[in-house]
Amino acid sequence: MDFCAIDFETATHERNSACELGICVVENSQVIKTKTWLIKPPSFPYFNPRNIDVHGILPQDVKDAPTFDDIWYEAEEMMYGSLMMAHNASFDAGVLRSCLDYYGLFTPKLNYLCSIQLAKKSWNYLPRYGLKHLAEYHQIKFNHHLAGDDAEVCAKISLLAFERLLITENDEISLNFASKLKKL
Repeated sequence: MDFCAIDFETATHERNSACELGICVVENSQVIKTKTWLIKPPSFPYFNPRNIDVHGILPQDVKDAPTFDDIWYEAEEMMYGSLMMAHNASFDAGVLRSCLDYYGLFTPKLNYLCSIQLAKKSWNYLPRYGLKHLAEYHQIKFNHHLAGDDAEVCAKISLLAFERLLITENDEISLNFASKLKKL
């Protein structure tokens, strides 16, 4: 299995307000690299207090951080040609699309799959499918709402789910998840 898992944290309710991005790269079913970027969002210095309550990132944490367009080329290189996984993928794909649109950047041709949908198919008996609950179920320790940690846990849960479903190659994903696989 080859894919990348991503996670965004945002400063406000606006989808283009990414203040942190984490990407975890999986090659041959192994986590090979995880990277996190703090990002100065367009709303800077304004951060919604509710968002801060979730992730703990403050305006002063990103005052010297690059903007999304400054980090995108490195991030895109990590994601190039990969299936993108995200936990609640509609949110993360929406943030990615909005950031790309805001900065006038080309949208790459990426397919993405939500790890919640994957988890529901793999462990249909669980009461909850949040990242924290799935991590606890699989005894994976992490710092929730740190983008790199969330992306890596998403990748690990996805690998466990693929294994449980006996999916060993990327080509098998489109056969098993045709209706759930989306295009960025």
